[in-house]
Amino acid sequence: MKPTSSTNLWRPLRVTVFRNLLIADVVSDAGAFMQNVGAAWLMVSLGAGPIYVALTQTASSLPYFLLALPAGSAGDIVDRRKLVLFTESWMMGVALILAILTIAGVMSPWILLVLTFALSAGDAFETPAWRAILPELVPKEDLAAASALNGIEFNLARAVGPALAGAIISVAGVAAAFVANFVSFFGVIFVVARWKRPVRSGKRSAPPESFSGATVAAIRYVRHSPEILTVLLRTGVVMFFSSALFALLPTVSRSVNQNATGYGLLLGCFGGGAIIGALLMQSACNRWGMESIVSTGVVSLGLVILAMSGLHRLSTLAAVMLVGGAAWVIFISLINAIVQNLAPDWVRARVLAIFILVYQGSYALGTAAWGAVAQRSGVGTALVYAGLGTIATAAIALFARLPDSTADLSPWNHWRMPVVIGEVGADVEKGPMMVTVEYVVMPKRTAEFVDAMHEYGRTRRRDGAYRWGIFRDTEIADRYLEIFLVNSWAEHLRQHERQTQADRELEGRITSCLSGDPVVRHLIDTYATET
Repeated sequence: MKPTSSTNLWRPLRVTVFRNLLIADVVSDAGAFMQNVGAAWLMVSLGAGPIYVALTQTASSLPYFLLALPAGSAGDIVDRRKLVLFTESWMMGVALILAILTIAGVMSPWILLVLTFALSAGDAFETPAWRAILPELVPKEDLAAASALNGIEFNLARAVGPALAGAIISVAGVAAAFVANFVSFFGVIFVVARWKRPVRSGKRSAPPESFSGATVAAIRYVRHSPEILTVLLRTGVVMFFSSALFALLPTVSRSVNQNATGYGLLLGCFGGGAIIGALLMQSACNRWGMESIVSTGVVSLGLVILAMSGLHRLSTLAAVMLVGGAAWVIFISLINAIVQNLAPDWVRARVLAIFILVYQGSYALGTAAWGAVAQRSGVGTALVYAGLGTIATAAIALFARLPDSTADLSPWNHWRMPVVIGEVGADVEKGPMMVTVEYVVMPKRTAEFVDAMHEYGRTRRRDGAYRWGIFRDTEIADRYLEIFLVNSWAEHLRQHERQTQADRELEGRITSCLSGDPVVRHLIDTYATET
């Protein structure tokens, strides 16, 4: 019997660590929103000009551009639990310094900018590892529900945090909001410190990757993964157009209500709508499927942006924001779950880092572009174009549908480990290496074999080869030679560990075309063996 949608949504809460982290995250994210409100208010209170207020947003977002790829590499080659503990402790320390300097009355605009950058840098470095941890906490079939619950938690904090900050600042001053943010880190650190991360099964034969090598491997993996590229394309395009909602909402709010409470009300309605959307999402996916729900969410988001261009009452805008929040969380939660399911554990944090880079980059470009259009042609015109563009992005599903994310990406290291003669094994970074695989193909299966091999070539490149080819022998009928190059012996050993259970079906298609076992040879560049 199929579980009900309610059961599906709340099922991840049965996992004690996930449940405790979710509770701690509510407190921590609320503290982060209090920090943001406090920083903006403090900057204005210091008498800083508009440029400093704008630079506060720059200091918050710039670390995600600078640190995304190295953060993803760190999230895959070091212990994610220790990385999260380090970054949380870093942010906690920065928050404490921020509170102390504010209480002491020695804060200046530039010090505030530097500390804001340092705080955001910790979050930027933690985010890929933090998101990559999620599949370690809940079963694969519960990832979408867990992502939705994270969306509920985040939007609950977004609704509560600014309101709390306003109340605390009015009663006790800005420093009290910074102290509250400092205290909010304790819960996450406590839960993560107590978490016993499962030990990976199996002994690794390859040496650990370097930061530069890990970054190159991530870019290569994404480049040769059509499914991930499809998700990145759709995320980037939707984010570019829909970012107009966030970029122009303050201006729209001020045009209908001069009081800042109106803007707070609209943000609160957006967060409330996100919670409602997360509650309804699982039921909708069970009934209509993920592709239909994502496209519906995108179209709904576009209609919300269009509606914003013609509404002039706070009450109607608030109702529209409820719909916008629901549509937004449906899109972003499902896309996040898909990306997490498409990346195996060895590269997951790096793939998520690239996803964040595309997400943040498209958002930054979009907010700048729609701000410029609004400045030139008016806010209403910018919203109309952005809304129509957001709706139009749903048409991408006609040629770039969301991929199936149910494939088994657990390791499948079935290749025979090569015998090493001489000094090659003493220095595993020697290279380049050339691997040849000789196939004898059944005469009537050659076309099928060649098609499967070209598909397999993408897998070879994805997992480590920088050059690949399949050649037919001109002297011996039905004999084919596959050749691929890797940078080093160590990288080829990693290739052995990067194959997944999902690759088994493709290898089965290839072996079904053969009349004998393939013959594999490993060759190293002569210069590498002589130096």
